[in-house]
Amino acid sequence: MQITNHTNYIRFMEEARSDFLEQIGWPYNKLEEQGIISPVVSVNCKYKHTTGYPDLITIKTAVTKVSRVKLTLAYTMKVDEKIVCTAESSHCFLDQAGQILDVKTQFPEFYQTLVDLQAAD
Repeated sequence: MQITNHTNYIRFMEEARSDFLEQIGWPYNKLEEQGIISPVVSVNCKYKHTTGYPDLITIKTAVTKVSRVKLTLAYTMKVDEKIVCTAESSHCFLDQAGQILDVKTQFPEFYQTLVDLQAAD
């Protein structure tokens, strides 16, 4: 059994983030159609236990912080019930020209969805 390379966890986070946005009704293609770009500005991972083939890693994604111009998501990765990695990613909101976007005023429905999810966790 080989150990999962640490860089794969960043890719797992991206896949979980994409799935999360789809589940809340704001998939990436909808955001882009609305003119919202949300690049990663920081990532933090804490590796708790090794994983490898054929481990099935499940990921819980949660909104931990949202502002007019930034979103922070937390990820809890588990194999069975054992936490193998905790992580966080921060994202800013930009328009198509790469300028900071105030989602609270320009996309209040999206902003409120994120605020409601933050309050729920």
